[in-house]
Amino acid sequence: MGNLRICFAGTPDFAAAHLLALLDSSHQVIGVYTQPDRPGGRGNKLQPSPVKQIAEQTSIPLFQPQTLKTPDQQKLLAELEADVFVIVAYGLILPKPILTIPKFGCINVHASLLPRWRGAAPIERSILAGDKKSGVTIMKMDEGLDTGPMLHQQPVPIANSDTRKTLENNLCLAGKRALLYTLDNLETLFAGATRQDEKASTYAEKLQKTDALINWSCPAERVNRTIRAGIGRFPAYTFLDGDRLRIIEAIPKTKKFDQSPGSIVELRKEGFVVSCLNSSLHVKVVQLPGKNIANVHQILNARPLLFAPGKSFGNCEAES
Repeated sequence: MGNLRICFAGTPDFAAAHLLALLDSSHQVIGVYTQPDRPGGRGNKLQPSPVKQIAEQTSIPLFQPQTLKTPDQQKLLAELEADVFVIVAYGLILPKPILTIPKFGCINVHASLLPRWRGAAPIERSILAGDKKSGVTIMKMDEGLDTGPMLHQQPVPIANSDTRKTLENNLCLAGKRALLYTLDNLETLFAGATRQDEKASTYAEKLQKTDALINWSCPAERVNRTIRAGIGRFPAYTFLDGDRLRIIEAIPKTKKFDQSPGSIVELRKEGFVVSCLNSSLHVKVVQLPGKNIANVHQILNARPLLFAPGKSFGNCEAES
């Protein structure tokens, strides 16, 4: 299609990258919506979202409503006379009246191959489930949660080494391409929109910190998926000598040891080996409480007995 008048809504870095792609395209971004500033960082001061920072740098009209459910907010959007409302990881629910205000309605960039992994945490859930591929779906939004008709999909393979960060980066690249392709071919793709198969749908429930607690009674591959899925947001953790230990990088091995799961069975210069169910995990990078992320060999220089064979990891802190 020709140049579209676009309103954009998003909040985190993933959304900001898509906004930048729109700004580099032939389409016109006439307004940006993002969530209200949230406290964070040192001093817990209010922090602007990555999307807000871009809007302010480019002098695009910026809106940060607490909700889009009020008539005033819906009137404001209507006055912008947008052709389409592009939603990428916005974080606020769009009420039914909003969906029909723009000329072509609202489209969403979702980081999964719908109908698999509808919901808030599709990237983490795909890794935790051991999926071999993910992708991006561009859909026309309806009243449901990620249930709208699909306009375009772009598959993305998941490597055994992919973490939440690396997979998110790959999905972001695919998402930008898919979004621009969709906007350039909007009417054609609308005409060929595909309904989702409800029987094939799964829900990507938002992760909680407890989801990152390592269960050593699982196979090492599954433990490693917990580690990979938590990079940067909810780091995988366990307890050693009653202290919380984050595990940042590890390699699953098929070698089996007789010791019970969670036991340290070998100590090497570049890491330590933990017994898992019918397998083992070679841990290379960790984070001690109050310390920076470090390679195991760096920690051993100062604390050579910390990961001594025979010690076991637990699932709770020491009682005070």
